[in-house]
Order: sequence, then C-alpha cells, then structure tokens
Amino acid sequence: MTSRRKFLKTSAAVTLAGVTTLDAAKTGRIIDCHTHFYDPTRPEGVPWPGKGTPLYRRVLPDDWMAVAGPHGVTETVVIEASPWVEDNQFLLDLAADDKRLLGIIGNLDPAAPDFAAHVKRFAANPLYRGIRIASAKAALPENSGAYVAGLKQLAEAGLVLDINGGPATPGIAATLAKAQADLTVIINHCGNPGDAAQPLPEEWKAGIAAAAALPNVFCKVSALVEGVRGDPGKAPADPGYYLPILDTLWEAFGPDRLIYGSNWPVSDRGAPYETVIGIVKAYFEGKGEAAAEAYFWKNSQAAYRWRER
Repeated sequence: MTSRRKFLKTSAAVTLAGVTTLDAAKTGRIIDCHTHFYDPTRPEGVPWPGKGTPLYRRVLPDDWMAVAGPHGVTETVVIEASPWVEDNQFLLDLAADDKRLLGIIGNLDPAAPDFAAHVKRFAANPLYRGIRIASAKAALPENSGAYVAGLKQLAEAGLVLDINGGPATPGIAATLAKAQADLTVIINHCGNPGDAAQPLPEEWKAGIAAAAALPNVFCKVSALVEGVRGDPGKAPADPGYYLPILDTLWEAFGPDRLIYGSNWPVSDRGAPYETVIGIVKAYFEGKGEAAAEAYFWKNSQAAYRWRER
C-alpha cells in the first residue's frame, strides 16, 4: 500500500490545509454520482431527513451546484432516500428540464407485491437508471425469493442496483452480483468500513475482495469523511488519513470500477464539500490523468449507462 509520507509528497501540489478551490482543468469533467435532493416545504413534507436535524432543509440542484460548481463539478446522478414511491417521480420531475441531472437512482422495495409494476413504470423514462436497496434487508432469508425475481427484473429492464449498509455490504453485494451476472451492482459509500484510522473490519476486507472479483460490481468512493469519529463537520482534510480505505479499494477494483460520489448534503456531517472532493482529487490525480478521468466520470457512464443530455 502507498505509504502516507510518499503519498503526501506526490500530492503536495493540491492544497488541502484549509482547502483552496481546486483546479478543474487538471481532472476535466467531474460527475458527482451520489447526491440527495428533497424539499421539506412541500405540502406532504418528507419522510427523511427528520425535523430538527441540520439536514432538514430545502436541498435542490441549485443548492448543490453552489457548493460543487466551484470545484469543477458539472453533473450528478441523484439517489432517492425516501421510501415513498411517488418520490421516485419527484426526482424524475426535477431532472426533466435540468440537464445537470444525468440519472436517477430510485427507491423501490423488491419484496413489495407491486415492484414489477413500479419498475415497468419508471424504467420507461431513460433518466431512471436503477434503484438503491439496504444490504441488511436484502440478506434476510425471508426476502430471498422476492429479491431473486426483483433483481432479474431490474437487469432485464437495463437498470442497475445500488446497495448500502454496514461493513457486511460488500459481501452481500458479491452474493447478489454472482447470482445475477447480468445486473450491475454498485456498492455505496466504500461499503462503510468506518473510520480509516481504526482497524478495518475483516468482514469488510473479505467482502471487498469477493465483490471486486466479479466484473459486474463497481464501488462508489463516497462517505469517507462521514466515517470519521470526532467533532461533526471537522473530519481531516489530509488525504493520507484515508489511505487504508482508498488503497484497499484501488488494489481490489483498479482504475476502471471506482466512481466518485460526494453524498452531499449528508457529507456535511463529516466535512465541507471542498474537503470531500479535495481528498479524492489528490488521491486519484496521483494515479495519473487517465485514472482520474475514469474515476471522476468515465466509470460512472460504464456503470449507470447514462445518456448525454
């Protein structure tokens, strides 16, 4: 693995102690493949996030662009966190006339009796690229039959599967991806291994190895700062802090199956957007121009199969 000292020498050109606005020209196109948009002020409100939390505020594409745009980010793939079926349509409506939104990853329950009908409905819109599920629910034995059928329907519709959860997630993703080889599976948030300064869970490391062995699995490098134990919003900006996670993912997945995602606005719990993107810019630019270009946009096109707008 890359030594922390060597890494900091090779990334010295990127200023992260306070973090300055980064040079977009060095990386080129940047697509943020993990944002959340919602509006608590609408008449029906929102099921997430909860009232009284810092995240409970109107968060829409212009709000995201205000923090992401200065760092060269131009487009996004949006993830629906709400379990309400019609919120899938809410995001599609947002995206209809906003070309910054390249795709929507919805929220549908494969175990629900009307899952197939919902997939058919939403897949008719080319902006709808797939769904996200919780790994713990997917691993429940009682859901096995429904998930087998549901994931087959996703693959047949040309949709992908994002999967999120604790450190068991990569192993669960590997099981699902092996059973459904025609389905693209995208692990969210690095598989949530926790704080990079702590010993990484063996379950996570084994799961990453198993998932990376399957060509239909990608991994989103997101939520690094949220895993840090400490004061909210003050995760380290030093990219060397996160090397145990970053190096493990790089060695497992290589340059062609890692994807950029910020997890904004949830990422604010860990650090400002400039820190979030600064960490991965330093790391992937250190791997060379081709690797940075692949990470920041090309791999997302291969995984999500979004269309240019």
